[in-house]
Amino acid sequence: MIRMSGLTLRRENRVILNGVDLHIGKDEHWVILGRNGSGKTTLLEMMTGYMFPTSGTVEVLGYRYGQCDVREVRKRIGYISQSLIEKLTLADPVWEVVATGEYAFLRFYQDIPSELKDKACSLLGEVGLGEMAEQPFGTLSQGERKKALLARALMADPALLIMDEPCAGLDLFEREKLLAQLDRLGSRNMTLVYVTHHMEEIVPVFTHVALIHNGSLIAAGPKQDVLTPERLAAAYELPVEVEWAYGRPWLKVPSGEEVRR
Repeated sequence: MIRMSGLTLRRENRVILNGVDLHIGKDEHWVILGRNGSGKTTLLEMMTGYMFPTSGTVEVLGYRYGQCDVREVRKRIGYISQSLIEKLTLADPVWEVVATGEYAFLRFYQDIPSELKDKACSLLGEVGLGEMAEQPFGTLSQGERKKALLARALMADPALLIMDEPCAGLDLFEREKLLAQLDRLGSRNMTLVYVTHHMEEIVPVFTHVALIHNGSLIAAGPKQDVLTPERLAAAYELPVEVEWAYGRPWLKVPSGEEVRR
C-alpha cells in the first residue's frame, strides 16, 4: 500500500527526516507515534504528495511519486485534519460538506445529484450525525466536526484513510466517541494511517506502530513489539511504563523526582 524508502528532508541546516524506511502492507492499520515536531505530519504530507523528500522514494497504492499524476492518486485517499476543517465553509449544511468528499472538492458550485445527498446522509447516520444533516457545519461541536470529516472521507470509498491527530482539542467524552467510530473502520476494505502523540488513542483496530523521534524511526512493526518501555523512553526522553487494558496501551510516567533522575 505504501512504501517509503530512504526518506530524507532538509531545510537549510535542519534535518527534518533522516533516512526513514516505512513499508505499510495491505490489511495493516498503522499509527505513527511521536512527540510534537518529530516528523509525523511531514510523513503524511509525503504520503499525500503535498511534500517531496530531499532524497528517497515514495510509492503509494502502486504509484511512485514523481512518475505519476499525484492528483489521481489523491482521489483514492481519504484525509482528516484540522487544517481541512479550516478550509471548509461553516455556513454550508453538514450533508453538503460531507458530499464534497466524493470529488475532493471544498465546496459545490453546481447542482448536487440527489443520490449524492442520499449517500452523504447515510454516512452521517453511520457516524451518529444523521439528525444534524441539515444544520450549518459551523454549529457542530469540535467532536461532531471530526465525525463529519470522517463521513466526508468515506464518501469516495478510499483505499487509504489518513488521519492527522483527529482527536486534538477534544475532551474525553468527544475523544472516546470518535475513537469508537474509528475502531469500527476495520470492517471496511481500506488501510488506516493515524498520527498522534497520545499512545492511549491506539484502539484495537490498529495493528502496527511506527515510533518516530527527531526525524528518525526508532522502531516500526506490530504494536506489541514496538510499544516497549525502552523504545518509548527513547522516543519521549522520559522513563515510562506501559500497561495494556481493553486492548489499548496506556502510558504511565513516574513521579517528578524519579523523572529528574
